[in-house]
Order: sequence, then C-alpha cells, then structure tokens
Amino acid sequence: MAHESPTPVHVLMIPYPAPSHITPLVDLARRLLNHRDNHLSITFLTTPSFSHLLHPLLSSFPPPLLQPLLLSPPPPPPPSAAATSRIRALHALVDPTLSWCGSHPSPPRVIISDFLCTWTHQLSTHLNVPRVVFYSSGAFGSAVMYSVWRGVPTNVDNVDQPCVDVVLNDLPGSPVFKWSELSVLFRSGKPGDPDWDHFRVGLANNLTTWGAVFNTFSDLEKVCVDHFMNQMGHDRVWAVGPLLQNDVAQSRGAESEDVMTWLDGKTDCSVVYVCFGSRTSLSTAESMVLRAALEYSKVDFVWCVGEWDGSGKEVDVGSNTTSPNENGFVIKGWAPQLDILKHRAVGGFVTHCGWNSVIESICSGVVMVTWPMGADQFSNAKLVVDQLGLGFRVKCDGPKGVPNPKELARLLIECVSLTRPERGRVIELGKLAITTVKNGTSASDFDQFIRRLNECSV
Repeated sequence: MAHESPTPVHVLMIPYPAPSHITPLVDLARRLLNHRDNHLSITFLTTPSFSHLLHPLLSSFPPPLLQPLLLSPPPPPPPSAAATSRIRALHALVDPTLSWCGSHPSPPRVIISDFLCTWTHQLSTHLNVPRVVFYSSGAFGSAVMYSVWRGVPTNVDNVDQPCVDVVLNDLPGSPVFKWSELSVLFRSGKPGDPDWDHFRVGLANNLTTWGAVFNTFSDLEKVCVDHFMNQMGHDRVWAVGPLLQNDVAQSRGAESEDVMTWLDGKTDCSVVYVCFGSRTSLSTAESMVLRAALEYSKVDFVWCVGEWDGSGKEVDVGSNTTSPNENGFVIKGWAPQLDILKHRAVGGFVTHCGWNSVIESICSGVVMVTWPMGADQFSNAKLVVDQLGLGFRVKCDGPKGVPNPKELARLLIECVSLTRPERGRVIELGKLAITTVKNGTSASDFDQFIRRLNECSV
C-alpha cells in the first residue's frame, strides 16, 4: 500500500506593511517552500498597495502551496499622531483575519509575523496556535529596542536632552547611545500615553511567543542571538540569514542595464554607491553637503535619490549621466541595489544602515560609510563600525546637524581604498555569509526551524 503524503501544515505569514519588512519575509517564504523537507502550505497576508511584492513568488509557487490573503488596511492615523499609533491601528485587522480563518476549510496551524505586528499575539491566542516572531531587523538592533522599552531610561525624560547618554547595562557589552539615537517609536511618547503603552505591552508579548526567527547569522551576531534565547527561556530562536538569494535579487533588477553598463567601465572597487533606502529623504542641507563631498573627493559614484527631498523641493544632485567618462550616475527612484553592490567596481556604500542594506553590503563585501537617520539604524551603525569594524561613521554636528563636507569626502576616499583593514574584514564576513546558508549554522538553524514547523500539524 502506498504511503499517503502528510497533510501540509498551513502557515499564515503576516508582514508589517512596508517594503523593507515585506521583502525579507517573502524571502523567508521562498526558502521554506524550496526546502527539501517542506510539508507546508503558506497564506501570505498582504494589502492592495503591496500585493505586487508577492507576485514573483506566486509565479513560482501557485496555490495551494502559496496563496495571498488580501485585506484592506485600516484607516491611517493623522500625520500628527505618534509613530506608535500606526502600529496600534493595525489591530483592526484582528477581526477580518479571524473571520477568514473561521471560514477556511483548513485554518492555519502556525502564525509567522513581523515583530511590529503586535496584534498577531491576540490572533494566535484566539486561534490557540503557535506564533513565531520574525525579525526583519538584526539581533543587536532588536535587543537594543527591547532593552530601552523594558527599562525606560529614567535619566532622560524629554527630547530637550538629545545628547544625554543612555547606558543599556542589561545587554552584552553595555552599549551606550545618545537619547537622540533611540527609536522615534520610543521617544515620541511616554508612560501613560495609550498608544505608547499599547506598543510596550506588545513588545513584552513578543518575548513570550513560541519561537523567533532572525534574518542574521551566527558569525555576525551570535552573542545577541544567545541573549534572545536567555530572554525567551527556550532554544526556539533561529538565525537563518542572510535570506536574500541571488536569483530573487535579479528578478527585482528591472531597468538596470544602463547603470550596469556604466559600472562596467570603472576599475575594481573604485565606485561609491549612495542610497538611503525607500523611506528616508535627505533634507536640502544634507543633500548639499553630500553633493559637495562627492565633488571634493572626486570619487566615482552611483547616487540613488528620491524625486523629492523632505521639504517638497526637488533635490539638486547635478545632471544624470550614463557616460563612462563622467564620475557620477544619478538614479531617481528605485535602483537595483543588490546588483549594484555586487558589481566588481563598487567598493563603498554610503548608507542609512537599514538592516536590509547592511546585510546586502556584507554579502557583497562592500565597505560601509554609515549615516543613520532613525529607527534601528543607529544600533546597526554601532554594530557595523564599533563591533565589527566593517566601515566608518559619518559625524554630524549635533542630533539635527550635518557633517562637514570635507570630512565626509575623506571617508568617501577611504572607503574605496584597497588597503584599509575594513575591506578585508567585510570581504571575509561576506564569504561566511554565503557559506552559512549552504552548510553552516544558518543552514542548520533553518533545518531545525522547518522540522519544528512540520510538527505543528495537530
């Protein structure tokens, strides 16, 4: 008698509705569905604005392996509302998601949700199913976040003290941050504010979940991954990154031929790539300083810039050129970032230090010039520069200041130097990043993770 195939374990994956959070969770879904021991089916919750990010995955894994759950997002709070209010507003998704689960012939047996989707704690409690928190940020940045919210530093209590030191003694190494470097989610409220308190409770619930998955790897952040195991009180904490795959990156690289052709005409490690992510806009003053530094340094550069700066005025970055005889290529709008970073001509990366950018730079063996703006970016910059020695920190004059253009120019020159020790370290760590997902600790953690998910059938 032939053995019947086991019934797939239905997994509901829920991202925070922002591209930088959706993309790594899509990569995790791809890795799960591609795994040799996979016995899962996945429903991926998405909203109309971001459903296109799921299309490449759906073309590779049609239903019933993968299917979208399209829900309209709740009305956004007013622009003047605190940042935590946007997260609390997502709790309006609990009832429609429960309604969908109740009508489904095979309701989900596991929930994997972004760490900012604190509403999924209530969802998993209602369904009585395990919840896995997915960290689209790194382990160190996440540990800093929990430390701040759990401890609520008492030596500072308002934004009028931006340069006061905050010491996080409960973390390995007792890292120190300026008050202005803490997340705006924390700084935008205080105990007693309903949205602020709601998010704080949600973070505490994250540490009580069945499991946690990080888009990082042991050679990069083992100390902080172990810290999370201690905090959660069990070993269901898996570091499975880097999740980016070359074939996926290529599928995102439409309209990249011009910049690739331009880079082909440059010498190895001579070009600086400049990009501040999809949600960060430079002020007019910051853009002017960056442009001046590029001119002072005379380095070749690719600058990915949004159409508009934070003031609503068009950013003046000079003429867009594709000529190999010119030293600058400006891209307005989206850029094929991983393709650019992996090009042999690119040696440096001026970055806001979003976690996806940090991971991509490490995997590409590119030295970073870190210019953090907010969120977890100051934590990531501290990890990159102070702990790992993979780059340089841009120094600004005060929390709202701008760097000295000649000092920034010096960093641009140094980041493409072939003799700097930072280059050797980032190249070596990039090799480890590639190896670990094939036959290293990330591969082992992923095998354990999918085995435990497969066991959630009853």
